[in-house]
Amino acid sequence: MSVKKIIKINNKDKNFYNYMGKFFGSRLVQNKLNDRIYDDAEKEWYILLENDKSIAFVAVVKNTIKNLYATSEEDLIFLLEKLKKDILIDESIVPNIYLEIYEKVGFKIIDKDKYKNFVLISK
Repeated sequence: MSVKKIIKINNKDKNFYNYMGKFFGSRLVQNKLNDRIYDDAEKEWYILLENDKSIAFVAVVKNTIKNLYATSEEDLIFLLEKLKKDILIDESIVPNIYLEIYEKVGFKIIDKDKYKNFVLISK
C-alpha cells in the first residue's frame, strides 16, 4: 500500500540529500523546468514522499516559491493545495511548464508574458 506524507526540511537536515540529492544537477529536471535546482541554505523544502521516496517538492524562501517539481501533475496539485492552505505564498516567479496546475490550484496568474520560461503567480 502506498503511503504519502509531506515533510519540511532544509539543507542542514540529516536526510536532506537522501531525499533531494537526485534532483540537483539532474538533466531531466533541468530540461523539464528550464531551470536548475540549488540547495541554498535559506530554502525551506516541502517534500511529498511516497513510501519514503521523493516524488514532489516545493522550495520556499520567505513565503516565495523558489523551486518546484513533481513526477506527476496530481502530486504537485496535492502539494501546492496543502501549502496554499498552510503557509502564505507571496508573488513568485515559477516555471511556466506548470501553468495549468497553478490555475487548477487557484493561484492568480499575474504575468505570463514577462519571462520566457517562467510565469508570475500570487495567492
